[in-house]
Order: sequence, then structure tokens, then C-alpha cells
Amino acid sequence: QVQLVESGGGLVQAGGSLRLSCAASGRTLSGYTMGWFRQGPGKEREFVAAIKWPLGLSAYADSVKGRFTISRDIAKNTVYLQMDSLKPEDTAVYYCGADRSLGTSPKRDAISYDYWGQGTQVTVSS
Repeated sequence: QVQLVESGGGLVQAGGSLRLSCAASGRTLSGYTMGWFRQGPGKEREFVAAIKWPLGLSAYADSVKGRFTISRDIAKNTVYLQMDSLKPEDTAVYYCGADRSLGTSPKRDAISYDYWGQGTQVTVSS
């Protein structure tokens, strides 16, 4: 069993930055894929970024490529999402997920993820 706790959300003006953290407990994340997803009001949960543990192979949604960076701290069992050049359309609840399945590439579909955090709100004002 893996427990995930997100933090770092908040209110920021367009063009600003935030860094989200997702701390995992219960077991090491070795072999897992860690992903960030977001869900805006009235929308489905959508893929943002993911990283394969521990090799670091990453993937990004086209909408955030070049603005967001996913990283991990193996010793702290924590994954981060650095969000720069934020836009109002980035406003959403951001969720951290853990996918325990084997494979070489990070998965982009939420249904593949086995564990989820409670989410953290990100609001970008124009």
C-alpha cells in the first residue's frame, strides 16, 4: 500500500510559478511510475506529466511541455512538479498518482494508476 500526500498548491498570478510536492509513504517507489494529473471544474481528470522511477524517463502533456518540469528525490521518496509561466487555464485540482505496473514508458491514462493523493488546488488569476 502506498500513501500519497500532495502539497504546494495555491493562488498565483498568470506568469508566476508554483512547485507541487508529492510525498509517498508505505513503500519505496522503485519501479513505479509517478504521475501528475489535474481536474478542472466540470472536466475529466487529465494527464499532466509522469516519471518512471528510478530511471527518470519522463513524459508531458503537450499543453504543459516547456513550462512544467517533473522530477523526483529518490532519498525522500518524493516527486515534484515545477510549474512556470502559469496560465489561467492551468487552474485545477492537481493529483499525484502511483502506477505499480511494469513497463519502460510512463503511462498517460488515469485508469492505469493504482494510488492517488487527495489533491491540491492550483488557481491562476489573470
